Amino acid sequence: CDVRDEANVEAAMAQAAEHFGGIDVLVNNASAIWLRGVLDTPMKRFDLMSQVNSRGTFLCAQKALPYLLKSSNPHILTLAPPPSLDPKWWGPFTGYTLAKMGMSLVTLGLAEEFKGRVAVNALWPKTVIATDAINMIPGVDIAGCRKPEIVADAAYHILKQPSAECSGNFFTDEEVLIKEGITDFSAYAVNPKQQL
Repeated sequence: CDVRDEANVEAAMAQAAEHFGGIDVLVNNASAIWLRGVLDTPMKRFDLMSQVNSRGTFLCAQKALPYLLKSSNPHILTLAPPPSLDPKWWGPFTGYTLAKMGMSLVTLGLAEEFKGRVAVNALWPKTVIATDAINMIPGVDIAGCRKPEIVADAAYHILKQPSAECSGNFFTDEEVLIKEGITDFSAYAVNPKQQL
């Protein structure tokens, strides 16, 4: 599904709802990344990040909500960082940070608008995760990363919460797992011998 295409997203939601008998969870994981400064960011890349990240999150939520509102435990979970105005995130790659923070702000708005009806939360990794996107980050050693399973496990624990009691949060994967009694993260390390 192309999260930039309204008709495509609407059709995907309808198809999922028909196949599964409804939609209980939307996970906004689609994201475009370009970690460069302003002078090294072509507008084509900037537009892609804006369209996929913040606009895509808004669009997918908009098209999933009619189905989610019929669910007994509806959740929207967006892979987005806690909102921050700290210049250390903005200075190096303004375009990407703007696109990701856009996802965070959509999360904030949706959580308030649908309070008590749909749980809307964000999840962000505490460390770098070994995904294909890692190739976009110069100088990152994959051996110092964690496996994607840590984010998946954290997402599972968020999504099993009663939606009326768990909304408007910006979680980190570690925080969620610690609350569930998991404190040994070595199984999630790409290189278990490294301390993460």
